[in-house]
Amino acid sequence: MPEGANVEIAHHLHEQSGHAGGSNDPTRPERFLEIGEAILLAIVAIATAWSGYQSARWDGLSAERYAEASKYRVEQDLAATEAGQQLLFDTSTLNSWLLAKTSGDQEATALFRRRFTDNYEVAFEDWLALDPLHDPDAPPGPMFMPSYTSPLDEKAAELDRQASEAFEAGASSRETGEGFVRVTVIMAMVLFLIAISQRFDVKKARIGLIVVALVFLVFGLSLLGSYPQI
Repeated sequence: MPEGANVEIAHHLHEQSGHAGGSNDPTRPERFLEIGEAILLAIVAIATAWSGYQSARWDGLSAERYAEASKYRVEQDLAATEAGQQLLFDTSTLNSWLLAKTSGDQEATALFRRRFTDNYEVAFEDWLALDPLHDPDAPPGPMFMPSYTSPLDEKAAELDRQASEAFEAGASSRETGEGFVRVTVIMAMVLFLIAISQRFDVKKARIGLIVVALVFLVFGLSLLGSYPQI
């Protein structure tokens, strides 16, 4: 190695040694200030990582709930469509039964009567007991009887309720995830203020920025603690 390079290295090491042991040594308050900044940075790093993790978890849960809501909606549509088709079948069968009944075709009347679905047949028997062919005050058909029920309609209503609950849960999870994102932004602001404070040689300005950063940190931590965790 050239001698000039050795001299430069020695001179550089001498300068560093002078800084370490000379008047440029940080005073005790400055050291406390640096320790405080290091503690704040550690807290910011942990809070940022945790809020980011929670945000990702809640976003995933939101997507899962939205998927459940979509599945329930599809099943609801299928159940409602099948219920409509079943009612249409019973209604057309009733029309055929009325034609056979009014024409006096007993064989056809008995045939169509046996073709009703189970739930419609119960309402039909109650409706028939009211003598609807002669009583004008009787309900217009079995489906208007209190005893008429449709399991498929009930299933569709239950699926609609489940879909609404899943969608609301998804929306709530999304809002919670957005809350954790806000915490992450606040922590980024705290990190920025601490980094800027280290550029100032004026102690009052440096302390002022750290105090502002501390206020934002406390606010961000309070938000972090107020949100549900998963």
